[in-house]
Amino acid sequence: MNDQAALMETDNTRHNSVVNQMTERTVRLKLAERPDRDRIQRVVDLADALLNEAETLARDKSFTEEATRLKPLDILGGISFYDEVQRFETHLIKMALSETGGNQAKAARLLGIKATTLNSKIKLFKIDVE
Repeated sequence: MNDQAALMETDNTRHNSVVNQMTERTVRLKLAERPDRDRIQRVVDLADALLNEAETLARDKSFTEEATRLKPLDILGGISFYDEVQRFETHLIKMALSETGGNQAKAARLLGIKATTLNSKIKLFKIDVE
């Protein structure tokens, strides 16, 4: 009985040792998978996403405020289609230039048009570029 008990105790000790080693390895793996830099990077990414959302909300608010300033169209009294399109384009170009700090190449990308097209519209509509 003593031999059998000693064998069982040895087996249990080996089993516990193996389990402890596996647990230590698992903990080390988890630590290796999630170093502090990853946590910091996740915080940086989250902050960047929040800033982008804040900028989008500010643009939306700006657009809404500008839209409320537009005069209502009197279709029955007659309107000039081309004048209204020009007013709309001028407004969009000014918003894009404002958003990009006057950088025409960035403003063109923001509007989804070529920089040469934007430049020609700025000249055509006599838009003051600051």
